[in-house]
Amino acid sequence: MTPLALIVIGTGSIVVLLLLILRVRLHPFVALLVVAVGVALLTGMPVAKLADAVQGSMGRTMGHIAIIVALGAMIGRMIDLSGGAAVVAGTLVRRVGAAHVPLALVIAAFGVGIPVFFEVGVIMLMPLVYGMARQTGRPPAVFGIPMAVTMLTVHALLPPHPGAVAVAGALDVGAGHMLLLGLPLAAVVTGLTYVFTRPIMAQPFGCSPDIRAVVDEARHARQTHDVADEPARLFMGASQRHPVSGAEIATVIVVPVVLIVAGTLAGELMAPGRLRAVMVFAGIPFVALGLDVMLCAWLLGLRRGMALATVSDVVAAALPGTAIIILITGAGGAFAQVLVGSGVGDALGSLLAATGLPLLVLAFILTMILRVAQGPTTVALMTTAGILGPLIGRMHLDQTHLALVALAMGAGGMALSHVNDAGFWIVTRMCGVTVREGLQSWSLMTLVAALLAFAGVCALWGLLPG
Repeated sequence: MTPLALIVIGTGSIVVLLLLILRVRLHPFVALLVVAVGVALLTGMPVAKLADAVQGSMGRTMGHIAIIVALGAMIGRMIDLSGGAAVVAGTLVRRVGAAHVPLALVIAAFGVGIPVFFEVGVIMLMPLVYGMARQTGRPPAVFGIPMAVTMLTVHALLPPHPGAVAVAGALDVGAGHMLLLGLPLAAVVTGLTYVFTRPIMAQPFGCSPDIRAVVDEARHARQTHDVADEPARLFMGASQRHPVSGAEIATVIVVPVVLIVAGTLAGELMAPGRLRAVMVFAGIPFVALGLDVMLCAWLLGLRRGMALATVSDVVAAALPGTAIIILITGAGGAFAQVLVGSGVGDALGSLLAATGLPLLVLAFILTMILRVAQGPTTVALMTTAGILGPLIGRMHLDQTHLALVALAMGAGGMALSHVNDAGFWIVTRMCGVTVREGLQSWSLMTLVAALLAFAGVCALWGLLPG
């Protein structure tokens, strides 16, 4: 199949997907699977390989996402029912004022996002988002979307996140150079994005019934007498008799971050040995979150006189609500992988590489187009690095300018997250917004952040000597 035909199919598939979801009102999970199968057939994928292409890629995506979402939901439910989210929310509102709470969450997200992968960080801070929504009466999206954009900015620009690490390896640039230039760039971009996108976040947002139920759960659970809510009421009653402190909530949020950071540093800096192995093991994201679930169960439940069976019931009740998030995210991963496997990305890369654009512009635009066409940031970054690597190698750039090229790719890799990106579904579903609202807010804000990051890279390119 010709490159032009592949590009037309890839572009058309995204248009059809948006029409199915926004106009036809087909459920996103079904729409993603239908379009993924359609792309596979149109690009000539053998029928015998079709099931493996869709199911296999969906399984790989869900294998990464499902356990993190499930464990994060368990932690979030215990924090929420204990009143911990309300404690933190109330403290922030008193100290910075209700108008500046989104900014406080953005600052927290920047710190958490440096060592923690995007999905983990978003899920870890969602209990605070719901607490803020309950405390202020505003929709969760007002707090959650700016927070998630900050996480994505750090995820796309900085090691140890996988896309940045892959680009650094492909271009043979040291991670230290990327951090030296990328950290201040990411900080400035985060601040400017928050300022420039305030009109976007001022639009009215709705909240889906399932997320509204989560936000209001702590309030309604005190009023209802349904037997099914008994574990939740007992958990909340124990927390009322022995109120949680801000320090306890900070502990259960920080512990997995510390474990992940320590595991990463141990793997890179320590000599092989038992201590290193233990630290690396504890730093695996799902292991760190699993340990945090046990810490939450003891600190917020058992330590306050709760029976283990009751705590287990509370934890188990967090799982049903995660099913739709996991399924839609998995279907988004399947769609994205079909686009990658069909050769759409390679076709776009070859077309752009022949245009003769300046290197920084080419790196940014190519990554952005691959991001829009294929979905995941990491895939777009790795594809761009593979396509442009030989060209960049012949230019003999110094480490500083190689790092800037890598950061230009990172800027492109965060742009226009939409329906073929698993991150889009995580953010929109957990914030309770519709697909249309997600496109008008989250997708647009990621574009603003990308353009600001690219402008910063261009400024540094002109200021720093070669």
